[in-house]
Amino acid sequence: MRTLLDPESVARGLRRMAGEIVERHAGAPDLTLVAIRRGGIAVASALNHWLSELEQRQTPLGSLDITLYRDDASTALPNPRIGPSQIPGSLEGRHVILVDDVLYTGRTVRAAIDALMDYGRPRLIELAVLVDRNGRELPIQANYVLKTETVASDERIDVFESAAGIFAVVQEKSSPTIPPGAPRPEVP
Repeated sequence: MRTLLDPESVARGLRRMAGEIVERHAGAPDLTLVAIRRGGIAVASALNHWLSELEQRQTPLGSLDITLYRDDASTALPNPRIGPSQIPGSLEGRHVILVDDVLYTGRTVRAAIDALMDYGRPRLIELAVLVDRNGRELPIQANYVLKTETVASDERIDVFESAAGIFAVVQEKSSPTIPPGAPRPEVP
């Protein structure tokens, strides 16, 4: 396992990303952040903190469960665990920034866009990710990226939140995944 991003570099990068969002959209008064559950929640919360610091106002923040919108839901999820989606009002005409931890094949983002449409037709949808890695299967790209990383096909990128902040590691696919609620590894 190797550390890809430590909490300090994530905080610095998300601060910079928030500045880019504000600059690109003149403050984006109609902005709504929507985290893709589960990986995008910590990233969206941290990004929202920096947007609030820059704009001196709260940006609506929601979360989206895409389980039933996945293209492999019937085959890969024999016993799916569906979590709640919490969208702060209608997305009709809003500028939505979808937030996730890792952009890999693009299938999660495709499912998220399908799910978003149940909450209204946004004026614009953009994508912000912590890590953009190789292996795309769909023509989807992020508008805001903290780090681009090429990893081997037998590796994966995991993003964790600890008391120190958010960090990302690269590890072998065969390594055990740390279940929710378990103690997270500390950044060296």
